[in-house]
Amino acid sequence: MAEKNTKSFILRVDAETMNAIEAWAADEFRSTNGQLQWIITEALRKAKRLPKKTMVSTNRQQPTTNSKEDNETEE
Repeated sequence: MAEKNTKSFILRVDAETMNAIEAWAADEFRSTNGQLQWIITEALRKAKRLPKKTMVSTNRQQPTTNSKEDNETEE
């Protein structure tokens, strides 16, 4: 289901580029649309062009549990 705040637009892409995007999407188990959204979001994130709220949600990191302090408390 689409998000409420999405916008649709037409994008013209040459056939060679589109083939590469479709192959990449298949490799990542994403739709072509999902892959394009991911590519655009990553480019915006790296350029620091996303609002801070969006940057946090796209850059989630799992906490590490194998630190020295964690091992000391388990003993």
